[in-house]
Amino acid sequence: MTPVIAIFDVGKTNKKLFLFDEHYQIVFERSARFLETMDEDGDPCENLESLRLSVFDSLHEVFRREEFDIKAVNFTSYGASFVYINEAGRPIAPLYNYLKPFPADIQQQLYTDYGGEEQFSLDTASPALGSLNSGLQLLRIKETKPDIFNDIKHALHLPQYLSFLMSGRVSTDMTSIGCHTALWDFNRKDYHQWVKDKELENKFAPILKGDEVFDSTFLGSEFKVGIGLHDSSSALIPYLLNFHEPFVLISTGTWCISFNPFNDSPLRADELKQDCLFYLSYTGSPVKASRLFAGYEHEVQSRRIANYFQVSPAKFKSLRIDWDIIAKLQSQTISSSLDAFSKTDLDIYKDYVEAYHALILFLVHAQLASTGLVMQGDRVKRIFVDGGFSRNDIYMNLLARSFPEMEIYAASMAQATAIGAALVIHREWNKQAIPNDIIELMYYRG
Repeated sequence: MTPVIAIFDVGKTNKKLFLFDEHYQIVFERSARFLETMDEDGDPCENLESLRLSVFDSLHEVFRREEFDIKAVNFTSYGASFVYINEAGRPIAPLYNYLKPFPADIQQQLYTDYGGEEQFSLDTASPALGSLNSGLQLLRIKETKPDIFNDIKHALHLPQYLSFLMSGRVSTDMTSIGCHTALWDFNRKDYHQWVKDKELENKFAPILKGDEVFDSTFLGSEFKVGIGLHDSSSALIPYLLNFHEPFVLISTGTWCISFNPFNDSPLRADELKQDCLFYLSYTGSPVKASRLFAGYEHEVQSRRIANYFQVSPAKFKSLRIDWDIIAKLQSQTISSSLDAFSKTDLDIYKDYVEAYHALILFLVHAQLASTGLVMQGDRVKRIFVDGGFSRNDIYMNLLARSFPEMEIYAASMAQATAIGAALVIHREWNKQAIPNDIIELMYYRG
């Protein structure tokens, strides 16, 4: 039997299960997608029951396979999400969508009571993002649904709820607290005073580091269960373990997040306004980061180009950079505003190839401004790009040209987020040394 670790990687759209062997090769993969359900206000939200059943169905399948010896299980999922469970461990409220509109009066009163929006956001390293500040979601329940609030035994971030399903143990992890929740005071390294004043702190489980594990059994097999990780922070772990010289990681997906683990300079008000913030690593160390909704914008604008020129968006995947087109497009005014391309008339472009080059040129300009927020001096010499844009030839070449003094690498790693969740508990299940070739790098010359 092959010793393996099972990792559940739960995204907003795709819910995946991977089995990794001791060399971190994928030996089994399963993917599922669920229809969203509605909360009590008619807003879309995660179908928690479908997710719970899927976790157990998937585990039943892999534990019954005779070729695998499952040594450990861990979880990683999107952030800004809470599962509210009662004394019996059952969810008693929906897993509210982080895009759900947040009551402006509750948010404004909180800011007023604790030094104003700017000071509050600086203290918590959390731009004012409404429901994306997941701590405010629990405050909304307290203010508007006190009966439900009183019945909440624990508010668990989604990764820790999934871990709870396996282990029966509750926990709070640093990476989930640290992702723009508005819960953590980065100056005091503790929950912010408002959390204590509003009596939310006793709804949270004990804080553990990301490499903690619990003992568990399933279908007669004993194994270790990790406490789970926030997905963006999980994707950073393989780089932290493999590279020790200062670097920036641009993790690209729906959000493109620039992480600088070597920059802990205090957050400034102007940085905050440009969606710059701190995350916490699995050890609780601050990681300066900036966020750009570029993957989503790429998807929307790619569809717009495809519809306008009557082609399939799939055609864009094989495009290579054409420097003559780039030279022609340079005569345009290229804004660093993320929505700038959406305001551009497509009839100024000759064909879909030219229009797509223009889209990526706009996105890279926006990325340049976003990543620049976390650079700090000249310490960083390398930029790694992982995720969807790392496979985009136009994007990578333009990024390399934008940072001529840097070494720019497209980082190829099968399922970086899932591997991070496996690596963080490596010592608990794996007798081999951590491989030094997990990350494949392709160098792009500026």
